[in-house]
Amino acid sequence: MSVLSAAEIAVRYARVRDEVGASVTVVVATKYVDADELGALADAGVEVVGENRAQDLERKHDLHGDAFRWHFIGHLQSNKVKVVNRLCELVHSVDSESAAGRLAIPALLEVNLSGEPSKSGVEPDRIETYVPRYTHIRGLMTMPPLADDPEASRPYFRRLRELATEYGLAELSMGTSQDYRVAAEEGATFVRVGATVLGVEQG
Repeated sequence: MSVLSAAEIAVRYARVRDEVGASVTVVVATKYVDADELGALADAGVEVVGENRAQDLERKHDLHGDAFRWHFIGHLQSNKVKVVNRLCELVHSVDSESAAGRLAIPALLEVNLSGEPSKSGVEPDRIETYVPRYTHIRGLMTMPPLADDPEASRPYFRRLRELATEYGLAELSMGTSQDYRVAAEEGATFVRVGATVLGVEQG
């Protein structure tokens, strides 16, 4: 899927960075960006990209490995951990002990705060199963229910921050293109944006 020009991406990316502040890392989600189009992101000054699939991560990293810092933001299967260990600096979406036990890089534990069965993530009362047992888990991540109003996400972000404080975790990955401003207000250290920066659908 075609993205905007590097100049247009640069304007959008700078706007997001200004809105969330210097303490928040903007992770540009590239699930719908073809490998040969990633160069436009590098030209626009994008520093961190997030991939959802290990096979796409490998292909894109082969072409643009030195251009970005690479994060994994999709569901992590334990048989794909080796790829992620080799190519990424952070995983946002650990939700199984099998994956957690194989990871050799920092990670965030995905928490399902909405209770939606269609969403990945561990239940809040299972956080203690992972922390402090897996010392490479540095924080928490969540995906609130889709809503037209960004304010609908605030209670979920606030609860995630409370849980992170309770367990002594410093990092919070929360907020996507629809609600990243609210996430930043509630203490996000990472926001994951796609459509807002790239002009393509956010998945």
